[in-house]
Amino acid sequence: MFSIGDFARLGRVSVRMLRHYDAIGLLTPATVDPASGYRFYRAAQLGRLNRVVALKELGFTLTQVQAILDEDLGPDALRGMLRLRRAQLEAQIEADAARLTGIEARLQLIEKEGHMPTEDVVLKPVTPVRVAELTAVSPTYETADIGPVIQPLYAELHRRLAVAGVKQTGPGIAYYTPAPDGPGEAVVVHATAQVDAGPHDGYDFEIVEVPAIPTAATIIHRGPMDNVEQSIQVLARWVEDNGYRTDGYVREVYLDYCADNTAEGVTELQLAVTKS
Repeated sequence: MFSIGDFARLGRVSVRMLRHYDAIGLLTPATVDPASGYRFYRAAQLGRLNRVVALKELGFTLTQVQAILDEDLGPDALRGMLRLRRAQLEAQIEADAARLTGIEARLQLIEKEGHMPTEDVVLKPVTPVRVAELTAVSPTYETADIGPVIQPLYAELHRRLAVAGVKQTGPGIAYYTPAPDGPGEAVVVHATAQVDAGPHDGYDFEIVEVPAIPTAATIIHRGPMDNVEQSIQVLARWVEDNGYRTDGYVREVYLDYCADNTAEGVTELQLAVTKS
């Protein structure tokens, strides 16, 4: 058997932690010397200690760890739980990273207030375009909500086009409409790719026409869509300065866009406007 100090070193934990685990009944010593009160552990107890540390590091409370270990789960069941928890933590990390990116974009907007020229805005009509389309609902029109919805849509759309043998003939176009059955701020995300094909019962995507815009205020946005708000706010200033009002959501035409290198992306933003 091992003294508490030796066992702590072998298990790569502190003596204080072992004493706490003993106090709450999570990992009790194999034996305690009645005269000295010294705690002694067996090598086999390292297995339980490993489980305690792994579950604790994955975010489970000690009460939850106790309940899990009391069920005497085998390695396969325990590994399944650990994989699930790891996936949850990875998702949280991604969400936090996206939130930080959004904060950085907003800070850049604040820094550029009053220094964003509107000379690059072009007013023009936009003709209708035939596209292949997949749709999904986003809870809001916020960038942080749109991204996780539209990115998988495009990956799936490109996969289905390849299977169907339908060739993309022009830039992808994303547009947004209010969700008829969702909460007040929900939007339908339309991920589309221009094609030269008609509707077909065998397609697992829709062939539709992206509507024309009689008058659109447009601007070229360069870089990732994470900071698209900068270009949208330039459009907003131009619309206000020139006596127009907006009609609907901004449409995105991906003139040069690679999912693996969004920093080099080139996107035309189109905003339907009418004269006030």
